[in-house]
Amino acid sequence: MSLPARPPTSSPANTPGSLPLWQLLSGCADAVAAVSQGHSLTDVLAERPPHERPGVQALSFTVLRRLGLARALRHKLVPKTPPPWVDALLQSALALACGTEYNEHTLVDQAVEAAKRRAKPASGLVNAVLRRFLRERTELLASLESDPVASFNHPAWWIKRLKKDWPEHWQAILMANQEQPPMTLRVNQRHGTVAAYRQRLVETDLLDADLAQAQPDTGARPLSPSQPDPIALPQGVPVAKLPGFEQGDVSVQDAAAQIAAPLLIHAGAKPLPAGARVLDACAAPGGKTAHLLELADLDVTALDADPQRLTRVTETLSRLGLKARTIAADASQPDTWWDGQPFDAILLDAPCSASGIVRRHPDVRWLRRESDIDALARTQDAILQALWPLLKPGGHLLYCTCSVFKTEGQDRIDAFLQRTPDAQARPAPGHLLPVVEYLDPARHNRGDGFFYALLSKTTQGA
Repeated sequence: MSLPARPPTSSPANTPGSLPLWQLLSGCADAVAAVSQGHSLTDVLAERPPHERPGVQALSFTVLRRLGLARALRHKLVPKTPPPWVDALLQSALALACGTEYNEHTLVDQAVEAAKRRAKPASGLVNAVLRRFLRERTELLASLESDPVASFNHPAWWIKRLKKDWPEHWQAILMANQEQPPMTLRVNQRHGTVAAYRQRLVETDLLDADLAQAQPDTGARPLSPSQPDPIALPQGVPVAKLPGFEQGDVSVQDAAAQIAAPLLIHAGAKPLPAGARVLDACAAPGGKTAHLLELADLDVTALDADPQRLTRVTETLSRLGLKARTIAADASQPDTWWDGQPFDAILLDAPCSASGIVRRHPDVRWLRRESDIDALARTQDAILQALWPLLKPGGHLLYCTCSVFKTEGQDRIDAFLQRTPDAQARPAPGHLLPVVEYLDPARHNRGDGFFYALLSKTTQGA
């Protein structure tokens, strides 16, 4: 990335909660510029100094949720594209100026200060552009009302695809993507009950007592006795503040993702028996792997193509006191890693666009390209085709993606069933849309966008 050099940040005043706004804006501009160049926000934030990270993340999330509007405004105000970092600073300041987070004149002054410290020749431009926006705000915003990218803050191709897939819900999905999601918890049932953990949260003032009583009757419904309702905290907190987190009493996992493990374990007439061989393909970061092992004594193989991400699976299991066999390999190439022993069940959380988790990862919409979707669909087909022969007759494969696009969900399963005579569809949730969070904010347990298909392998050809 060709960004201006970052100034030193070792001043004694640079402590969490007391960083000047110019410094956070500077870091936010770094992040926005990096995302515009195709870098993941998660990776970019990981490189920030720890004392800057929370503030820069908060600003970056807000800006990325308004980036379509901010880009359109910058183009109107400065038709000739400025250098990347200056452009990102302007977009960040314009995005924040469209909200109510900061006093507008303070915001302008701090953005100019950031420019002076990183790109001084551009400070006059930043000052002029932002002050013009404040003068002409009403007219500028009105001129963009018919621009869907500026209105919904998603790429045009993304909006078009949602309109096609979900003609009745596309607007609700786009608006839900702009909301801050709850922090959803999964209680380790080997350590205690959900009710008991809710009480611990109440006692530590992390959950309102009335909300704790209401949650069992809202949100995602249990699929089986092995899946209690998730616990949702309306506001996120550092995991270190969660009672018993380091001891493995609880994990952070979205409500929709918590469906996978119990659905696979209870896929047959009887639950998977102790010692059943289960493959968790594309397992990182390990939430579903851990959930499987929390619910049953299984022989789990956790597979992921990225060795670095696979270490997160190991770390997660270690914290929870669980064990699984881990393999760094490509799921679509079983000849390189399979031991020849068939699996009783397979969980395939396939690589996808992540279009269902935009609430939690607002950069995803700006990183994806339309051509990525068909490429990902080919990858999903290849992995499905490669893993199916590894499943025992009578076994079950659970296919899931954190996507709301039908190309990555039902379309893949329909195509697979047509070419696979010994595959049979079983009852499963199908596409889950993240719209309830927007339509009914009181129902905190509703999860991200997801797709689930459960397939059983018949004895045909066995």
